[in-house]
Amino acid sequence: MMLLCIGLPNYTSAGEEEIVVYSARNEHLIQPIFEAYTKKTGVKVKYITGDAGALLERLKAEGTNTPADMFITVDAGNLWQAARAGVLQPVSSELLESNVPANLQDPENMWFGLSVRARTIVYNTTSNAAGKLTTYEDLANENWKKRLILRTSKKVYNQSLVASLIAEHGPEKAEQIVTGWVANLAADPFSNDTKALEAVAAGIGDVTVVNTYYFGRLMKEKPELPLAIFWPNQSTNGVHMNVSGAGVTSHAKHKEAAIKLLEWLSGEEAQGQFAGLNMEYPVNKTVSPDPVVAEWGTFTGNPMNVAKYGELQGEAIMLMDRAGYK
Repeated sequence: MMLLCIGLPNYTSAGEEEIVVYSARNEHLIQPIFEAYTKKTGVKVKYITGDAGALLERLKAEGTNTPADMFITVDAGNLWQAARAGVLQPVSSELLESNVPANLQDPENMWFGLSVRARTIVYNTTSNAAGKLTTYEDLANENWKKRLILRTSKKVYNQSLVASLIAEHGPEKAEQIVTGWVANLAADPFSNDTKALEAVAAGIGDVTVVNTYYFGRLMKEKPELPLAIFWPNQSTNGVHMNVSGAGVTSHAKHKEAAIKLLEWLSGEEAQGQFAGLNMEYPVNKTVSPDPVVAEWGTFTGNPMNVAKYGELQGEAIMLMDRAGYK
């Protein structure tokens, strides 16, 4: 883990406070944002970066002694776990309610989404997949036998996707879908989205399911790859949506200052950069996505409240195990 102090020395006035942030979002994605906040307000931000699970355990172990005022993490499942663990507190803010859509925040205001990632289908453009793709559910159809590439079930991103299937279809139907996916795999699940994309580009399989920013990063590095995005479920429930988000810690020493930072992160001034640095979508509907992201086209997202992913995470993990999804 790394502890860095961001900001101009001696800028904090007598009545202002420093803010301490624990972040599972990588340093290069938050440092420019915090520098901009310090420049604007004079408030310094200290942060520690690390794995989401490790930071959550640290918050739990520190209890009332934690120096953290805010917790930033990726995936609604992780945010839900943090709220359930008691390390976050509810925040009442008209500004946050205005900036963050209701389905991208905790129903009890424990956390708020700050950027949106779509977990969508990517296909090999040299295959005939484009004309046959429809939904996530259809990837269980035997027509996709030996054509599907997936990332491991161990990653929270796929656990959240399966949790959404449970919420949408019930556990029995969801298990049928995941079992069908496993039967259609062209290779054993890969350790990350980038490797899954590379396998599709190499022709090992024709289609995969990944977070859009992994596609953006890889295509920026290797624009010649025969890969393209397909937005599934456009005539049904929409593309699977997830968030990177944040909440104020239960034992924040600088609660009001942390709320002000959280509000600023959700506002027009910060949203473009917060989302754009990782090729994600802003949660704030008044802010346009980065031009590169916008080029991927428009789509309808699933309106399901992303907190459902956390509520059903345990059930999703057991379902994936029963289905043989490794």
